[in-house]
Amino acid sequence: MPTYKPLVLNNRDLSLPKAIVAPELGARTVLTNEPWDFVELALVRQKKTDAQFYWQQAREFYTVAQGLPVQSAPLLLYYAFMNATKALLSAKGIAFDPMHGVGEWKPTAGAKTKGLAAGVKIKTKGILPSLASYYGETEPANQHLLKDILFNLPYIHRTYCLTYTSQSEMFVPIVKPLFVVEQGTKNVYFSAQLSAHYTAARFTNRLPATFTANNGALLSSSSVAVTSTRKPTATDMTTLATFAKSFRDDLFYINGAQTLWYVKATVTGKNRLLRQSTTLTLAAMHRLSEVCRYAPMELAKYLEGQKNWLLSEFIRMSGTQFIDEIASEITGKNFLVPNVRPAN
Repeated sequence: MPTYKPLVLNNRDLSLPKAIVAPELGARTVLTNEPWDFVELALVRQKKTDAQFYWQQAREFYTVAQGLPVQSAPLLLYYAFMNATKALLSAKGIAFDPMHGVGEWKPTAGAKTKGLAAGVKIKTKGILPSLASYYGETEPANQHLLKDILFNLPYIHRTYCLTYTSQSEMFVPIVKPLFVVEQGTKNVYFSAQLSAHYTAARFTNRLPATFTANNGALLSSSSVAVTSTRKPTATDMTTLATFAKSFRDDLFYINGAQTLWYVKATVTGKNRLLRQSTTLTLAAMHRLSEVCRYAPMELAKYLEGQKNWLLSEFIRMSGTQFIDEIASEITGKNFLVPNVRPAN
């Protein structure tokens, strides 16, 4: 049976980067409570004037939203998210239609749909579909229930499953997400361990096709060959970044003082959407912002209803996660909140 050892880069085991499209593999982690200043400085150095302006606008909307109650925050949070997305697209030189690119969808024509039964439709042109194209999303459907969107967001998935107690978890926690080399070869795989609270036997048959079980761990179903495992070349780094992107439809993270990684397992009874968290978050917040603007009393009723905790948690938690993901995409770096430790 093959054995594997971690791929080492810059004297550290090479772990999975947060950025999906153009990560700086092996770069030092950025420790900061908020990524705003770091990203702005990066955009200034790159002379990305338009992106810098959008990023500043995003920060202003975001800052004001922090002092608002959940009944009012969605409006400003949406504009913060939208402008952060515009900053990303502009920084990457991607032209985009200035329209939102998302609107309301009524699952039953002519019916009044409220709360989590409401839906969104992702259009062919606009900021949101440009973000989906940036990631290379392959989801065939362009109409989603708000309830399904929230189910597919890892940072409120536990909240969802506590709200809908009969629903099996889709996001399974993993640790040690590393690139590993097959002994005796130059073939690189991705490997991870299941969290100690989850048994391999329970989840092996629910792994997505991109992963297989390997002695109680996860191993990518495919691999890539590099020219050197001791000193990867620039070409090797590009190969590894492309390889990492190939399974990111099935790996997601929650930001914080440490990055919590999850594999997106197969599940019955709910729609498993092939979209990234930022795309889904932007779509859901757009819907809530419209209700906040045009039907505020309706939003108040949502937040007073049976599922109020789920919606409240989404509004409260989406901001730091969304901005962390966009900041990682703009810079290619990993951000972590500093973990204060006593002096030795």
